Amino acid sequence: MSLRPGTPRLLRQMNDRAALELLVAHGPLTRGELGELTGLSRVTSGQLLARLEERGLVTTAGERPGGRGPNAALYAVDPTSAYVAALEVLPDSVTAAVADIAGEVVAEVTVDPTEAADPVGIVRNAVLRACATASVDMSRLRSFVIGTRGVVDPATGDVRYSFDLPAWHVGVLAGLRAGLGESVVIENDVNLVALAEQAYGVAKGVDDFVILWTGVGQGLGVMLGGRLHRGISGGAGEVGWLPVPGEPLPTDVTAPQSGSFQRLVGTDALAGVAAGHGLAAAPAADLVRTAVATGNSGFLEELAGRLAVGVAAVAVVLDPGLVVLSGDIGRAGGWELARRVEEAVARVCPSRPKVAVSQVEGNPVLRGALVAALDQAREQVFSSTI
Repeated sequence: MSLRPGTPRLLRQMNDRAALELLVAHGPLTRGELGELTGLSRVTSGQLLARLEERGLVTTAGERPGGRGPNAALYAVDPTSAYVAALEVLPDSVTAAVADIAGEVVAEVTVDPTEAADPVGIVRNAVLRACATASVDMSRLRSFVIGTRGVVDPATGDVRYSFDLPAWHVGVLAGLRAGLGESVVIENDVNLVALAEQAYGVAKGVDDFVILWTGVGQGLGVMLGGRLHRGISGGAGEVGWLPVPGEPLPTDVTAPQSGSFQRLVGTDALAGVAAGHGLAAAPAADLVRTAVATGNSGFLEELAGRLAVGVAAVAVVLDPGLVVLSGDIGRAGGWELARRVEEAVARVCPSRPKVAVSQVEGNPVLRGALVAALDQAREQVFSSTI
């Protein structure tokens, strides 16, 4: 097997990329600090920074007070060198965020999807409005990541089984790329939540965990070995269809709300459970919050037992070690519900995963889309150095 020789140009590319990643991760650094982190000499670090400044990727960002000598200049990734767009698409709203290459969100807008007739127009309108808010020309966007419900085919990038968004059918991705560029990616919303949790939440630094999303629909984001596991068809984590005892199997997989686990823990089921425990009718998340606030242990125990059915099924197959509750119901239940789910799983499952609550602030789908968009853009921008 032939090995690619370590040419000076290749070594410069590797050093430049490493330096840029360190500047993003650690913030402004002096030439000496960058040299310590990379193992490069001060002279080589200075040459590297000069190259990156010339290419418009690095800029000076103040000074670090020193001892008796002059203050050392601080260097940082130029945040204006590139931008990304992230979107969350829901039936009644589309939220778009624009961030600079350093990860700072410079604009976020929410638009009415009925303002355009098709997904391409909806996305374009939202991104244009976000760019206008940030005074960023749309041509400077290097990647677009769109989070949506449904199964995303890893081979084609198209969405299937998106019952709430019937217009997001096969061919939408091609239309989006024709209008916005080849960097457009559509990703399952719960998968993006897993990326956000790994980057910012309770799963930071954890390579093997799952996100259990509970709300209007049920979903599972699976992270194995530090990477998203989507499955061959993109259907990994579609836990709503999980067969459960006492619930009939679906007879038509294309019918919404037909999955066995969905019927066990969905909003209609929880309304019935709540009524049986004396809770007045209300949206599902409000029912859970009320139960926690009033100490309605009967309702919480029954909810935990139902969620434990899904968690245990996942645990005996994947043994993830950490299960993170997210979605409207998971967040509403908080640590009180997480504790009860963990105990319920331990009673029926030989492994005992830790059950935690999502710690991602803000919109977790949008934050995960930004993580994915920034990874894609930095790969393009940072790897282009010479």
